[in-house]
Order: sequence, then C-alpha cells, then structure tokens
Amino acid sequence: MHMTKKLAIVPFLLLMLVAILSLFMGHNPVNSDTAPDVDTGDTAWLLASAALVLLMTPGLAFFYGGMVKKKNVISTMLQSFICMAIVSIIWLFFGFSLAFGDDIGGIIGNPATFFLMNGVLDGQPWSAAPTVPLAVFAFFQLKFAIITPALVTGAFSERVRFTSYILFIVMFFIFIYAPLAHMTWHPDGLLANLGVLDFAGGTVVHMSAGVAALASAIYLKKRTDQEMKPARITYVLLGTGLLWFGWFGFNGGSAMGANNLAAIALATTAIASGAAAFTWIIFDALRGKKPSAMGTSIGAVVGLVAITPAAGFVSIPHALVIGVVAALVSNLMVEWRTRTGIDDTLDVFPCHGVGGMVGMILTGVFASPGINSAVTDKGLFFGETKLFVTHTLTAIVVLVVVFVMSMIILKITDLITPLRVSEEEEAEGLDMSQLGESL
Repeated sequence: MHMTKKLAIVPFLLLMLVAILSLFMGHNPVNSDTAPDVDTGDTAWLLASAALVLLMTPGLAFFYGGMVKKKNVISTMLQSFICMAIVSIIWLFFGFSLAFGDDIGGIIGNPATFFLMNGVLDGQPWSAAPTVPLAVFAFFQLKFAIITPALVTGAFSERVRFTSYILFIVMFFIFIYAPLAHMTWHPDGLLANLGVLDFAGGTVVHMSAGVAALASAIYLKKRTDQEMKPARITYVLLGTGLLWFGWFGFNGGSAMGANNLAAIALATTAIASGAAAFTWIIFDALRGKKPSAMGTSIGAVVGLVAITPAAGFVSIPHALVIGVVAALVSNLMVEWRTRTGIDDTLDVFPCHGVGGMVGMILTGVFASPGINSAVTDKGLFFGETKLFVTHTLTAIVVLVVVFVMSMIILKITDLITPLRVSEEEEAEGLDMSQLGESL
C-alpha cells in the first residue's frame, strides 16, 4: 500500500477511537434551576452571527474558485469546504480548549479544559460573553477558526496536494491559530495583557493567514503556468457578496450581544468596505486601468479585512479613512508582488496580510474610549502613543513569528507527505489529478 494511503488511515482510526471514548464520557446536562440567566436577544444575535460567519467559508470558496483556471476550480473550492469538516472535529476534541481553555503561560490553553466539549453545556458563560450560553460562544468562535486556514489556500492554489493540505490545516491550527487566539482573546493571554485590541481578528485571522500565505508561496515556488485565467468572474462576484454579507456577523457578532456596540461594528464595517471598493477602482483608473469586477471585489474584501480589528473601537468617519488607506496600500502591494518572484496566486498576503496589518496599526491610531470603554489607552489621533506603539510592534512580531512557524510547518508537512504536485499533475489540473472530478 502506498505510504500516503497508509497515512490517510491514521486520522480515521483516531477519530473512531475518540468517538467510542466519547460514549463513555459523562457530560453535565444543563440544569435550568442553576444555570445563569442569559439574554435571549444577545443569544439570538450570536446564533445568527455564527451562521453568517460560517456562510463566509463557502463565499470564500466561490471568491477563490472563480479566480483560478477552469481545471482547478473544484479543488480550490474544496480546500475551503474541507476546513468546515476538519476544523470542526479538531475544535470538538481539543481546539476550543487550546484557544479558550485554562491559561498556560499566556500562550496557549489547556487542551483538557473542554475536551470533547465537556462542561460546555453546563450553563456557565464565557467571561467575555456573560449574557450568552458558553456553547453559543464556543461555536461562534469555531467559525473564525474554520475560515482562517481556508484563507491561506489562495496563495498556493493550483499546485498543492489535497492530502498534504489536510495535514497543513491541522498543524496550522495547533501551532499558529490557537496560540494567537488564546494570546489575543483570552483574558490571561499575553497580547491581551499587553493591551492589544483586536475586535474580530485582524491579528488572529487575517495576519496569521496572510503571513502563512506568504511563507507558502515562497516555499512552494512558482507554478509552471503563471498566467491568470479566471474561470468565472461571476463566481468572484458571488463570493464577494457572500463574504460581505457574512462579515456583518463576523464583526457585529464580536460585540457578543445585540447592543449598541454591535450597531457600531456593523456601521464601521459597511463604510470601510464601501470606501475600499470604490478607492480600489478609482486608484486603478488613475493609473490607466479599467474599472473591473475583480478590482471592485478585491477592494471590498480588503476594506472588510482592515476594519476587522477596529470595528468596535473606532468611529464611522475613521472607518472611512481605514478603508481608503487599506485599499491604497494593498493595491500598491499587489503591484509590487507582481514584480517579484513570489507566486502568491490570489494575492492573499497583499490583501489579507497587509490589510490586517494596516487595520491593526490604524486601530492604534483611531481607537477611542468614547466608542468602547474597553479602550484604556487612546489612539495616536487623540494624542497618546502607547497603543499605537504596542500595535505596531505587535504587528511586526506576529509577522516574523508566524512566518517562521509557517515555514517550519510547511517543511514538516513536506517531509511527511510531499506538498507540491508533479508537473504532469499540475498540467492536467488539480480537479482531475487530485479529485478525479471536473466541471
């Protein structure tokens, strides 16, 4: 039996073993007499937000799938869809615990805290979301964990083995996503205690994915055929619409309730994304390019990325500035990337990595306690420097650490099972060579 087939059996056997084990584990049922009161409005909003965020992953599949060659559409879309299966299983076993379990050194959570979701249904809410059941918070956060590795896939589209990608997802979650989520969003996390503000994932989601994408593009090297032949621009538009729609749950839900902060997050998200989309096509026009559906779509997503860390900390006019600046910087970064030897197929690093960094730094510029009382140090715009310096240094450190860790993960994955397809498989297309399917 081929080594790859042997390796594929291992996770299946482990899954069966744990499934059998779970039958004998006692889970505390919810006791309505002792469970704390929850706000039904907050709970309903977070349930809806969780569904909106999950919809973003199929949206991303269409967004990426429409940009690649026709022979790679299915494989590219499946790379997003499979994250919903794999990360959900990891989250059940120990993923939620790694991100939000009992603190270990400010870096990671204890994997045994919520093993197999034990204790999640006992009615005790998460400290940062006291008005919703812990289960709602847990599965809302799952949707963030799902889309993050899916974002990386745009960088190595059209040249990665599907089975190797699955191993990459697991390692990326354990060694990059979970520690960043814990450090940023757990009350005892290292970055949280340093005063870093990340409302909905500028560092945790977009910088981690964008920088991992850069490392992946460098490690896997160029495609043999780098010509961009988008299969379906209509898919890109559809994906953008789903992402844009879902992002209101992404940012609005991060207020952890149906409250004024959620309204602020929705408003800033709408303005930043619209400003970025319009800025992108205007900037293209000023440089002699035609306004395009692709440019409008990319610009909108860049604005959504950039406002993510700032959505609940800045005013609506400042959200406009964030959208405009992010569009200009990312547009220039895309242009720069095309002049290098880095084959980041769908420009994940210029859009998500750089967009996330711009958002984090500008959060340090515009964050205001008048918008959110969680802001203890005002942004640079209001005459204080501490938050700006903290965010700028954090962005630099996260960039370096995630890049190094991604390179290590890629190397380990490649040693276990080759990451890159052969030239013949790449020429045939990943839909047929990896999946045996075609449009």
